[in-house]
Amino acid sequence: MGSRNPWIIPLAQAADCADELVGGKASKLAQLRRAGFPVPNGFCVTTRAYERFVAETGLAQYVAMELGRKSLDRMRWEELWDAALRIRSRFLRTAIPDDVSQALAQALAEHVGPSAVAVRSSAPGEDSRQVSFAGLHESVVGVEGDAAVRDAVRTVWASLWSDAALLYRRELSLDPRRSRMAVLVQEVRIADCSGVAFGRDPRNPEADCAVIEAVPGQCALLVDGAVDPDRWTLKRSSGALIQWRPGNRGTEPQEPLLEAPDLKQVLDTLNRVEDLFAWPPDVEWTGRSAAMVLLQARPITTAKPEDEDEREWYLSLRPGTRRLAELAGRVTEDLIPKLEAEGARFAAEELEPCDDRQLAMAIDDRLQSLVKWQKVYHDEFIPFAHGVRQLARYYNDAVRPDDPYEFVGLLRSQDMLASRRDRAMAGLAAKLRQNPALQRSVTDAVGRSPETSVSSWRQRLDPVRHVAGGKEFLEALDSLATEFMDVTFGTERLVNRPDLLAHALLELAAGPARDLEPGTQQESLDPADLERRFLDTVGPARRQEAVEVLRIARVSWRLRDDDNLLLSRVESQLFRAVDLGLDRLRTAGRLHGEPRHSQEIVPAVVAALREPAGEPLELPSDEQPGAEARGPSQEKPRQLVGQPAAPGLATGTVRRVVAADDIKAFRAGEVLVCDAIQPMMTHLVPLAAGIVERRGGMLIHGAIIAREMQIPCVNGIAQAADLLEDGQIVTVDGHLGIVTVGPPEFDLERR
Repeated sequence: MGSRNPWIIPLAQAADCADELVGGKASKLAQLRRAGFPVPNGFCVTTRAYERFVAETGLAQYVAMELGRKSLDRMRWEELWDAALRIRSRFLRTAIPDDVSQALAQALAEHVGPSAVAVRSSAPGEDSRQVSFAGLHESVVGVEGDAAVRDAVRTVWASLWSDAALLYRRELSLDPRRSRMAVLVQEVRIADCSGVAFGRDPRNPEADCAVIEAVPGQCALLVDGAVDPDRWTLKRSSGALIQWRPGNRGTEPQEPLLEAPDLKQVLDTLNRVEDLFAWPPDVEWTGRSAAMVLLQARPITTAKPEDEDEREWYLSLRPGTRRLAELAGRVTEDLIPKLEAEGARFAAEELEPCDDRQLAMAIDDRLQSLVKWQKVYHDEFIPFAHGVRQLARYYNDAVRPDDPYEFVGLLRSQDMLASRRDRAMAGLAAKLRQNPALQRSVTDAVGRSPETSVSSWRQRLDPVRHVAGGKEFLEALDSLATEFMDVTFGTERLVNRPDLLAHALLELAAGPARDLEPGTQQESLDPADLERRFLDTVGPARRQEAVEVLRIARVSWRLRDDDNLLLSRVESQLFRAVDLGLDRLRTAGRLHGEPRHSQEIVPAVVAALREPAGEPLELPSDEQPGAEARGPSQEKPRQLVGQPAAPGLATGTVRRVVAADDIKAFRAGEVLVCDAIQPMMTHLVPLAAGIVERRGGMLIHGAIIAREMQIPCVNGIAQAADLLEDGQIVTVDGHLGIVTVGPPEFDLERR
């Protein structure tokens, strides 16, 4: 069959085939089989079958479009993840050509029979001595039936374009356009024990050591990190035991999974594989002693310094359900409450009565807290955010929707800090809209003076108290600022800028009433209907698993803003204390320069406060990076290409928002251009005609809110705020991901 059919090659014949046709995994297993090693029966779906699939169905052009909007080197991870999700969804919804599908069904009948199979990646170049794609391409174990095997093959093909695989190729300077994927299909061997073994200790290749790891059940439990393995270190030369470490699997006491004959069988196999291939092997196996079969053999990847090979970090970008469930409990029950309490504690602390040394201690306490929480954010909050992305893949794999972002409908209506703030702002804007006298009074106060200090503002707003409803409005305004605006934007504390809040309320009041409740602006299936369809599709056997994935995603979604805002409050309270310290140094004549907020200046301020007789403090004065500080761009592009993040078409004038004063300059109907929509500025989104962001991704704040509000959004445009200038007319095409500079063509024709 293999000689006549270009799509399928039996494993028994794959030893004579080039890696470019059957891939590294299948080629090595075929050679092991020929040499007499026990290897499960199976066959290889060749790279020609993959090429046929993507060429015949238009997928090759689709992949080229997804990865062609900008060079791979310039794409952020979020953009790659989005592209990978869309590619995966398209692969799974595309039928395999009939001739390939028929050959696959025939091969299953001839070489495997009715038993369950493992469908595994076997990409050319995979498992070489220089690079390792281990864990980056997918395998599907326990597949039964022609249709399920076809689905699994498409899943493995699609994993060639996963975010992690693309990032790794970029690190190794490999050209994704030359990537191909073969697939290995083998019968599943059931054993009570499986594992991996290394002919050398990967951490110390020069030592006379071999390392064996074993878990009860399938090897996938070890590879996926679901079960902690037993580990043995043996002398390669003699087989003598150097160390045994039992796996932490919650059972006490615990006997070794492997006995002496089992260990000897594995070590003998390692030595024989090394003799065959002439390199120290890394093998996967299942079964004990004489019943052991080999599932994979590859060279131990040449070790690289941690800062040169970040494959493990790429893999950490998609934590499994168990890890996410652990994070969900820790984040919601421990970390978020502690972070919230920390910000509240700092806000309640009176600093003015402190002497200089006490103030220095308070500043240092806040700095250490901020540094600690920034590390927690990186180590735990960011990984937990991937609960949403886990649902995206899980939902799309099960439901196969036309819209790969349909799953977002399951996550709406979560109660978040930013949502509560925006609802409160909408309520105050409605009061202004319904009370013209009150609106005029607030407008007069806002426009009377450029002075923005809090004390000055209280004086300017005093006439508002004498207008009907004015006293209640100001009380609600104070409550809103205290509860939600004690955060930083750029280098400023927003609680110190009530003018920005008042301006935003007036802009909201001037426009039509708009519901800011997430999801109300977008016609879509009811979340309850979506959930019912989702759970019905996965079926009773996987229902509990699906419910858990959905639960984690909803918690992850709810906290995607809250962690940023709560962390920003700690930073705001640090700068409150720093400002007081700077004022004291300035009053004492010991401060030169007008520094802006940054963590870098804090140690110097603390040191100066602790040494009252010390030298004057010299700090660099930096201009705020607002609109006035930005010069016009030298480059005058006519068209900018990014990611289509929210559909729609809108024309308006550019307003760049990169500093606090830019918020005040923003007017309803302008196109909001920024680095990224941050949680502390989402209240501007309903005012915008369109949104343009440097940062890319369909699940970042700007894209999510723009889709909910049906506002066109294009993101992933490098240097967007430098290439576009305030006042320019642009058209934001959220369907194609294009921003066109200048009046629309139909306007030019009309003129």
